[in-house]
Amino acid sequence: MKKGAIWTAARPNDPLGKTAYVNARLLDPATGLDAPGGLLTDGEDIADFGPDLFKAGVPSGVEVVDCQGLCLAPGLVDMRVQIREPGEEHKGTIQSAGQSATAGGVTSMVCLPNTKPIIADTSVVEFVARRARLLGLAKIYPYAALTKNLEGREITELGILAEAGAVAFTDGERAIADAQVMRRALIYARNFGLTIVQHPEEPSLSKGGGMNAGEMSARLGLGGVPAMAEVIMIERDVRLVEMTGGRLHFAHISTAMAVEAIAKAKARGLKITCDTAPPYFALNETSVGEYRTFAKLSPPLRSEEDRKAIVEGLKDGTIDAIASDHAPHDEDSKRLPFMQAAAGGVGLETLLPVALDLYHNGHMSLLEVLAKITHVPADLMGLRAGRLEKGARADLILFDPDYAWQVIADDLISKAKNSPFDGRPVQGIAFRTVIDGRTVFRREAE
Repeated sequence: MKKGAIWTAARPNDPLGKTAYVNARLLDPATGLDAPGGLLTDGEDIADFGPDLFKAGVPSGVEVVDCQGLCLAPGLVDMRVQIREPGEEHKGTIQSAGQSATAGGVTSMVCLPNTKPIIADTSVVEFVARRARLLGLAKIYPYAALTKNLEGREITELGILAEAGAVAFTDGERAIADAQVMRRALIYARNFGLTIVQHPEEPSLSKGGGMNAGEMSARLGLGGVPAMAEVIMIERDVRLVEMTGGRLHFAHISTAMAVEAIAKAKARGLKITCDTAPPYFALNETSVGEYRTFAKLSPPLRSEEDRKAIVEGLKDGTIDAIASDHAPHDEDSKRLPFMQAAAGGVGLETLLPVALDLYHNGHMSLLEVLAKITHVPADLMGLRAGRLEKGARADLILFDPDYAWQVIADDLISKAKNSPFDGRPVQGIAFRTVIDGRTVFRREAE
């Protein structure tokens, strides 16, 4: 993956001219566009695009990028990323996350608040966004903590944090276990028109678990996290949404029961949405193998029946979006006995190719897959991103959906290498990533 990868230093104050992208396959999931054509950027914005844009040729004085038939689409939007800065820079930084993201075609990402210090006051919210802007790589929008110190007891100042730039509120990898706290939070957030994001896992049921509870965990002698822990929390929170009229998003759902419960809640018109992550539709619990810690995730990899249900949930629209759930860890955190190892895996560089498995395996069309990682998560987070629109910022990805390669964890650009997809053959790769009209990453063909 590193071979042929080139980043361009950000120079936000340098003047930008016009760039013509010619001979492209234009893809815009938001409008259903899939046609050969071209796109013109003017400075930081999209000036025009369409099948006949350069029919009479490219005007003089315009830089030309020949896309050679590759797909030109909106940059990917990843709504669940852990960046580790500030506080755990040995695992990852804003710069390393930005480089990993742009190599994977991600132009906008939303980061969890579990940094050190926690994103729970306006100064940390502003620090993250400002640092990302200065680097000029992928744009970072922060979640803010829903409760103080992520302890699930006292709600933070949601209105003030939203004004500072927080796009939604969550306790990250921790569930809000106290129903009264969640009820109050939903009411408070509703009054400001804000969204709460829940990690759906009943803590007392999942305590002491390291993988999916079942026959395999018993055979390996490992504590298990039952699928019921996920759906119990979801069904409780569905009732709280019904009670309060709040807006709730469930992150990284992983079970058939969760898909069923959310489908029923949506059918009743409740303001409930959800996402999943690539491991939950591309892998199952057998990936744990003989205590493979790269496959230790939260929630854990589930049964094959659960994996198939997640695929069906994506197909029928019950699951709104796909997020990478990027969770970098250093070697010392993963090279431990399975039950002691940290849970989580890196995913920014594998978000596109593993999502495209759904396309290559005939489950969804190319536009349907791209919708889950572009305009849908952008809409859920209130971001103006994920679309080809005249006048919108030129955040673009040029990619080959059929390019075959193998995920080798040590070759990933991410500072951390803990990929659950290590060794997996995949198809799909980004060749150019454009942010605000500037090419910030390109990959030379080998």
